[in-house]
Amino acid sequence: MMNAPDTPNPSDPTRYVLEKARAARKASWRMMTFSTAEKNRALAAIADEIHTSATEILTANAKDMDRGEQAGLGTKLDRLLLTRERLDAIRTDIAEVIALPDFVGRVEGETTRPNGLTITRVRTPLGVVGIIYEARPNVTVDGSVLCLKSGNAVLLKGGSDALHSNRALVDAIRRGLDKAGLPPDAVQLLDSTDRAVTAAFLKMRGLIDVIIPRGGKALIQFAVENALVPVIETGASVVHAYVDREVDVDQAVNLIVNSKTRRVSICNALDTLLLHRSRLPDVGEKLARILAKTTPPVEVRADPDSLPVFRQHMGDLAGAANPDVDYDTEFLDSILAVKTVDSLDEALDHIHSHSLHHTEAVFTTNGEVAERFIREVDAAAVMHNASTQFTDGGQFGLGAEIGISTQRLHVRGPFALEGLTTMKWLVRGTGQTRP
Repeated sequence: MMNAPDTPNPSDPTRYVLEKARAARKASWRMMTFSTAEKNRALAAIADEIHTSATEILTANAKDMDRGEQAGLGTKLDRLLLTRERLDAIRTDIAEVIALPDFVGRVEGETTRPNGLTITRVRTPLGVVGIIYEARPNVTVDGSVLCLKSGNAVLLKGGSDALHSNRALVDAIRRGLDKAGLPPDAVQLLDSTDRAVTAAFLKMRGLIDVIIPRGGKALIQFAVENALVPVIETGASVVHAYVDREVDVDQAVNLIVNSKTRRVSICNALDTLLLHRSRLPDVGEKLARILAKTTPPVEVRADPDSLPVFRQHMGDLAGAANPDVDYDTEFLDSILAVKTVDSLDEALDHIHSHSLHHTEAVFTTNGEVAERFIREVDAAAVMHNASTQFTDGGQFGLGAEIGISTQRLHVRGPFALEGLTTMKWLVRGTGQTRP
């Protein structure tokens, strides 16, 4: 591992970031020139280095976990944790990225003008990608590997909670690049906890081409408000599921439970259940009994109409929702807000008022209801009779993802290699001049 202090504090934060950004920019020029085969060999070497360095990486992660427990991170510790199984899964993800097509150089369109000019539109790397993220060391690898495969350099600003894990992982990544003959400086880690470093990172316009924040609403908002570099907003969500009056009860309950409990700490976990009033006696009661017995049990924050049903079967696990707070909260925890609605229109009105445009779902057997919901809900991903937990690059066939974009420009929804490229126009002539 790097012999660096726990909380490095450079005397000149701007210069510290500037040097790393310049190194990344220089490396990005070389990254654009490598073939798919060369980039894939480098990714394979990175996977090998992670395997070889597993003990070192897990030792570093254990130090972060100890500090996280002392800091009371709670359910967020699950995102921070690395195990040998999770490192194996990371290596599997790398193998999947190797198997994916390389979008760099792909021709998106070609035309020959009347004057004989041939104009071709091709995909090209973004350049230098800056990623700012919280305590998720897997993002260190996912982000690096995806940026490298798409011909970019990457500047990483991970959360202080994963400081030691990120150092160990980046050391392994850079060793893999070096062994494969690619520039190690294509992956840079800002391993400082100084907020001035973060501020400088967000302002490196001209050296960093795009900032991708991965984390909660506060982190994304901070990046948007403080960056001079263009930002692709990802991650923050208040995920809704509407249970229609025409529904397969068992299927709906199973979908709700999976959407909420499979992994509670991810951005596509269900936050608010909109339950048609007619379904309180069956969906509501069955769901309450199951949520009370999950490990850990799910706390329900219900509106006045649904509270008696959930309290009857859940006891103190069910409480009154605070409508000014709970319906606008991304819980990332074993907590579910519930609101009773009388119609699809009421459900749509609620979603329009509270959605962060990430993932929304409708559970219904009525095709017209489903199609109207899909048509009228404005979100990056809209589900019909499918768990919200499917909003994920790997589940969409994209492989490991760089994030889930909730904005409209450049990319939207899960994005990976294609989203890390832009366009270049190639104009080939035979001496034409413009009259």
